[in-house]
Amino acid sequence: MTSSSLEEQGPLYPPVEPYASGHLDVGDGQRVWWEECGNPDGKPVVFLHGGPGGGISPGVRRLFDPERYRVVLLDQRGCGRSEPHASTAAYDPALNTTWHLVDDIERLREARGIERWQVFGGSWGSALALAYAETHPERVTELVLRGIFTLRRSELDFFYGGGAGQLVPDLYAGYLAPLLERGLVSVTPGGTVVGDPIAGYHELLFDPDPAVHGPAAVAWASYEAASITLVPDPELVAQFADPDYALAFARIENDYFVHAGWFSTSAEGEGQLIADAGRLADIPAVIVQGRYDLCTPAVTAFDLHRAWPQAELVVAPHAGHAWTEPEITAALVAATDRFADR
Repeated sequence: MTSSSLEEQGPLYPPVEPYASGHLDVGDGQRVWWEECGNPDGKPVVFLHGGPGGGISPGVRRLFDPERYRVVLLDQRGCGRSEPHASTAAYDPALNTTWHLVDDIERLREARGIERWQVFGGSWGSALALAYAETHPERVTELVLRGIFTLRRSELDFFYGGGAGQLVPDLYAGYLAPLLERGLVSVTPGGTVVGDPIAGYHELLFDPDPAVHGPAAVAWASYEAASITLVPDPELVAQFADPDYALAFARIENDYFVHAGWFSTSAEGEGQLIADAGRLADIPAVIVQGRYDLCTPAVTAFDLHRAWPQAELVVAPHAGHAWTEPEITAALVAATDRFADR
C-alpha cells in the first residue's frame, strides 16, 4: 500500500525512525538484523513479520504508540537484512526452521535486556508468535495476532492447492504456469489440480539454474501479493516481484510449507499450535481476522479461538489478509493501545 493511502487510514501513529539497530549473531553462521524504535523506557513489544521470509518494513513501526512502547523488530533468518540472504549460494535452508527462529527471539530478548514483552505477529508471524508463546509463556505479557496461520495441511491446500483459485482463477493460473510448463502438476478438464504444487515448486525454487528458480520465485510471490488484499494493490505486487526479494521469500516460505513448519500433529489430528493453545490461557490476547482472507482463511482463527476462548476474536467484516487494510489496521492499533499501559 502506498504511503499516501497509509496516511488516509488515520489510526496509524506518525512515522518513526529506529534509535538502535544492528546484527545479532545467533550461531550457525547466522546474523539476524534487529532494530528498536519508540520509547527506550516504554513497554517492550517484539514484532514478528510474515512470510516466512517477508522481512520488516518501516510502516509496521506505526502500529505502536511511540511514546508508550519500546518496539523491537527483527528480520528473521534468510530475509531482509539478515545474513546470509536466502537468494545467495551461502544460504542453507536446513538452518532455518521454526525452532531456530524461536531460539533467535529468545536470544534477542536476552541481548536487549528485556524480561518480558508483548508479542505481535501477523500471518506467518502469528504462527511464530504462537510457537514462541507456547514455548516461553512466562516471557509473554500479551499477544496481538493477525491473519491466523498454523501451517496445517488444510490451510496450505486451500491457498496453494486450488481452493482459493476458485475465487481468483486468473491469479491462480499464473501461479500454476511454471508447474504446468515442466509437467510437475496437471489440471483435469473440471479444473482439479493433480499433483502437489508445493512440492513441485520446491523442485523449481531450489534448482541451481537462475532461469528455473528466478521465474518460479516471481510467480510464487506475485500470486500471494495479488491475493492478500481485498482490493488489488499494484505497488505491493511490484515489491514482491523484485527478483531478489521474491527468491528469498519464495524459497523460505516453500521450504517451511514442505516441512509443515516442523510442527507435530496431536492424537486427535489437530495441528500443534492449536492443540497446545491451552498453554496461553493466562496471556491476554486479541486475534484480528479479515472476513475475506484468502491467504489464511477465517476458519483457522475460529479454530484457534475455540481452543483458546480467553483470547478476544475481532473479525474485520470488509477486509482480506493484509495489515494495511483499514479495518485491520484500526483493530490492531486499538489492541496495542489497550495493552500499552498494562
